[in-house]
Amino acid sequence: MPKLIIVENPDNWQLRLEDVEVITPARYIDGEAYQQTKGLKVLNLCKSYQYQSYGYYVSLLAEARHHKVLPGVTTIQDFRFPSILREDSQDFDNLIQNSFKHVAEDRVEFNIYFGITQSEQLNKLARHLFQYIQAPSLRAVFGRRNKWLLQSIKPLSIGEVPETDRALLQKGLEQYLQRKREYRPDKKKYDLAILVNPKEANPPSDEKAIQRFIKAADQAGFYAELITKNDLDKLVQFDALFIRESTYVNHHTFRFAKKAQSLGLAVIDDPESILKCTNKVYLFELLNANKILTPKSFVISKENYKKLPDKLAYPFILKQPDGAFSKGVFKIGSANEFKEVTTMMFKDSDLLIAQEYLPTPFDWRVGVLDGKPLYVCKYFMANEHWQIVNWNAQESSREGSVESIAVDQAPSGLIRTALKATALIGQSLYGVDMKEVDGKFYVIEINDNPNIDGGIEDKILKDKLYSTVMDVFLNKIKADR
Repeated sequence: MPKLIIVENPDNWQLRLEDVEVITPARYIDGEAYQQTKGLKVLNLCKSYQYQSYGYYVSLLAEARHHKVLPGVTTIQDFRFPSILREDSQDFDNLIQNSFKHVAEDRVEFNIYFGITQSEQLNKLARHLFQYIQAPSLRAVFGRRNKWLLQSIKPLSIGEVPETDRALLQKGLEQYLQRKREYRPDKKKYDLAILVNPKEANPPSDEKAIQRFIKAADQAGFYAELITKNDLDKLVQFDALFIRESTYVNHHTFRFAKKAQSLGLAVIDDPESILKCTNKVYLFELLNANKILTPKSFVISKENYKKLPDKLAYPFILKQPDGAFSKGVFKIGSANEFKEVTTMMFKDSDLLIAQEYLPTPFDWRVGVLDGKPLYVCKYFMANEHWQIVNWNAQESSREGSVESIAVDQAPSGLIRTALKATALIGQSLYGVDMKEVDGKFYVIEINDNPNIDGGIEDKILKDKLYSTVMDVFLNKIKADR
């Protein structure tokens, strides 16, 4: 399998391996050949994995392109929540205690490069940590109180690798490239927790819908309890988590999904779906790589955005990668407006999405659950506005009207496209937004946390919609056990 190493300074790397190419993150992101080739193995050694940095996008786009990438985006996000990593380390507590039983000091710090370290007696633990966390370079700190505990573990950037460890890093890299990638198995572990935010202005489910979910849960044999962001420690008491609060990656909703999954709960929305659906750069790459019709779109950066007007006529749409509820989306009508908006948006993200403007009177949405269509709606544009929500209008006239349609009465091409698109993400709950132009269906985005409000999305199925969701939770729990 062809292999790529992504670093900021390729000239500093001299490898004794065939079929390995060392390139910059910009070249990987922009290179047409890398966008079209599947099955590449990608080692992301960028200087930073911070959210929306080049290192973050290398891993994000690699997954969208069906490349085998290290570290994966889920791993990168794990480091944002070190308490979860420390708790998970208890799964191999015996190995930790045995590794340090002859150590006199009360604190040990060491670096791990693709599963190896400078100390032979710590290599077994190092391999285990690498398999568990799957990042190229790690710094682990263990401390002893009553017993040895993992105090911290974090990724090392290339610039943080000591000169004395360079040879070890290269040895670990070369060994890794010549063997199959190892994965740690997911842990899978009956009460239902429903995560809500009572103060959220525009939640994915209104109070009427939440009460119908609770009723359906009771009828299915669940005890359902509403929890909030302050109840992370309660998750261990439940068998399933249903997130009915707007999800984001840099947010407690993602932390809840990750924690619930690590405890073996059935989770909707699962962390992978949150991660993939909340970033439009990833979705653009994923849909295009799988030849699903989308409006003409371009990923732009600070290096190439000035060339965009040569490729896309005004007006066009500019989106921040992780916007929600039609926020972070701008209709660009002139060069001056383009300059002004990009200057503002590049403060928050290294990459943006530019998209062809397709004016339509309404947007389609298909709700998909566990690989099957759940509901279909037409969301009409807000009055005298180009979006379904006009955030600048008075609240009473902010949103356009909604028309619900039975799944078997919806266009077959609409349903087929929605199922094909969501199958690329997973088997959770999704809302696929599409535009219909000349009988063709263009996917605008896939939402991991779609609206289910009383009297709207449930208008056709009524209580059956809510019982269907509970049946999926039951099936997930039984399958995991």
